[in-house]
Amino acid sequence: MPTRTHRTFAILTAALLLTSLPIPVSAARPAPSGPTTIEWSGFTWQVKEHNRKIGPGPNFFSASNVSVDVANDDLRMSISRSGKKWTVAEVIADASLAYGTYTWTIRSAPDVDPNVVIGMFTWNDDPAYAHREIDIEFARWGNAADPTNAQYVVQPWDAPDHDHRWAQPAGLTNTVHSFTWAPGRVDFISRRADGTVLASYTYTGTDVPIPGGEQPRINLWLFRGAAPTDGRPVEIVFDAFTFAAP
Repeated sequence: MPTRTHRTFAILTAALLLTSLPIPVSAARPAPSGPTTIEWSGFTWQVKEHNRKIGPGPNFFSASNVSVDVANDDLRMSISRSGKKWTVAEVIADASLAYGTYTWTIRSAPDVDPNVVIGMFTWNDDPAYAHREIDIEFARWGNAADPTNAQYVVQPWDAPDHDHRWAQPAGLTNTVHSFTWAPGRVDFISRRADGTVLASYTYTGTDVPIPGGEQPRINLWLFRGAAPTDGRPVEIVFDAFTFAAP
């Protein structure tokens, strides 16, 4: 029968062997390349950071593609390239706001490369009510010949009347885009800086989502992860996000 001394020696030997084993590579997680949160337009926003491809796209998301010009309270989001790798951006408001009017003001011209998507939307990771996703998006979905470049969507996009496509004039800057979410109804509208209406649309139906933990988000990404057709980086500047309760 082993003695207490033998058992103690065996335990110490096992501990020494464990400490000498190499640490698995997967246990080491690289530090984010930029801030994990930002303060902008009166809200705290989480900055998406992933070193493997995830949705939408899928794409690599880098926090280094997000910054705030503190002097002007402008949000700058970019798509950038490092070697052969393109990275994109997304920010998530640290708030669930429910019914009301969500408004984004974009300084840049959002009609950019046909592979680039700009999204302003609500989202909940819970799949109920199609993730409670309501979108204002600028995208041609890889089709440079598409005469439309923007859309209003109450997900799922492929259900009848859920996706309304429209065209914003190329090069138009300083535009304001909003939707008002109410029980059984979503009213979308986009305007020039002087208030002139560019587009509007109303969706009503029993499948309009009800509030439940969704958060406002903004993203700038590449459709199917494909590089911009001109091979150039992209930057979009947002002046403001506001929310007005009903």
